[in-house]
Amino acid sequence: MPSRLILASGSTIRAQLLRGAGLAVEVTPPLLDEAAFRASLGAASAPPRDLADTLAELKALKISNRHPDALVIGADQVLDLGGTVFGKPETPDDAIAQLTALSGRTHRLLSAIVVCQGGAPLWRHVGQVRLTMHSLPAEEIARYVAAHWNSIRHAAGCYKLEEHGARFFSAIEGDYFTVLGLPLIEFLTWLRARGEFA
Repeated sequence: MPSRLILASGSTIRAQLLRGAGLAVEVTPPLLDEAAFRASLGAASAPPRDLADTLAELKALKISNRHPDALVIGADQVLDLGGTVFGKPETPDDAIAQLTALSGRTHRLLSAIVVCQGGAPLWRHVGQVRLTMHSLPAEEIARYVAAHWNSIRHAAGCYKLEEHGARFFSAIEGDYFTVLGLPLIEFLTWLRARGEFA
């Protein structure tokens, strides 16, 4: 019998990806001040990869302690531009600033997934994608942010590849699911190795 799966995230796209792969997953977002944890880890000069991995684990552990029987999936994504970490924009002006900084440059998206059971980590993976953005005119950036603010305010980097943001890129090296915030293929492979699909 397949294990009970809980996604410790409020991300609609992560839930859609898991359900689209045929998994019966419950969604229970943790009560966690992500901004405070990011600031704390950033102040400690944590590498972007460690930041994503640690936040994914914190989310999973928070829910796993309440549901010890379940496989609890924590996930987090960090945008790394030459060592500078971008989070979700707070205002449209912040979104414009992020896109302006990314314009014409290559950045990394690091998508971490940690699975916990019984209050302890069982498995983890950090996927990485390199994305190169066209040089974007200021007017195009401003129009994009004005038209899509309600969607992009939930995304580090202020673009969504699955929406209009795809037109901004000249090259993408890596897995599409990882761009969306969940290394899905690696997770499904791990579930298969556990016999969850038998």
